[in-house]
Amino acid sequence: MQWGAVHLLHLLWLTPFLAWLLHVLYLRRRAMMDKFIRTDLLPPQARQTHLFRWRRRAAFLLACYVLTVMALARPQWGYQWEEAKRQGLDILIAVDVSKSMLTRDVTPNRLERTKLAVKDLVKDLNGDRVGLIAFSGSAFLMCPLTGDYNGFLLSLNDLGVESIPRGGTNISSAIAEAIKAYGDKGQPYKTVVLVTDGEDQEGDALAAARRAKDKGIAIYTVGIGTQEGDLIRVQDDQGQSGFLKDAQGNFVKSRLNENLLQQIAYVTGGAYVRSSGAQFGLDYLYKKQLSKIEKHGTEQKMQKKYYERFQWFLAVALVALFASSF
Repeated sequence: MQWGAVHLLHLLWLTPFLAWLLHVLYLRRRAMMDKFIRTDLLPPQARQTHLFRWRRRAAFLLACYVLTVMALARPQWGYQWEEAKRQGLDILIAVDVSKSMLTRDVTPNRLERTKLAVKDLVKDLNGDRVGLIAFSGSAFLMCPLTGDYNGFLLSLNDLGVESIPRGGTNISSAIAEAIKAYGDKGQPYKTVVLVTDGEDQEGDALAAARRAKDKGIAIYTVGIGTQEGDLIRVQDDQGQSGFLKDAQGNFVKSRLNENLLQQIAYVTGGAYVRSSGAQFGLDYLYKKQLSKIEKHGTEQKMQKKYYERFQWFLAVALVALFASSF
């Protein structure tokens, strides 16, 4: 036997309190009766009968409570096998982890704000599979497409600028990794959500986007940062905080490149949103764009369906309740 809502069984801890409360009520009732008639004037048999009836009634009430709690906890035994088909989308999220994502023009910085927004997005998913790609100078599939959201969040928590050893920003490598992750699967809709500041320093992102389009992949881009930009705050080997400099010793300033991200989205038939403050844009993309895409079967397997048996406990509880009245 198993329980569908086992946490409700904790209500059984109230049973001793209810027993004590019934005892207090009995003492109060007896005290009130003593005001009308002296106890020593009653025959012993009458006093014993009164106490026995009260205890019997209390026992029925306690049994009713216990059985009702057990019914609410949904006891289950016996099962049958049935086919379970999961409907949803496949969404690969590619996150820029280059050093420019440490810029603090978005609080606390671009990368940490992205991770918080992705966590909020996962809360809205229902049957969708989600995967994670980290990229900077190259790309790596951190988490393949999965319906295990807890496993995905573990990979997301480990995301940092050290996730990819090669520095720089190569958006085309992220798109190529997404194409590789999807492979030649025949699902009708393949989506990639690309979160970056758009500073593409290597490769040809538009050429990679055209290849993705040919593979049936739509790329939705999220631009994070401001057009004014800010200096990139980093830490050295001694843990001292400073600003990133180029080879000539000049401070590096990172700015949002919206034009490239808009072109990538347009080429693949996706959409572009700009992250700003509290409205990051991922929730808008999912609710207004991705959730309207026709869902397909993402997983199909056999699972046990247990039979609910709460009716038996509830029936006996009702019998105990009626018995307490007589």
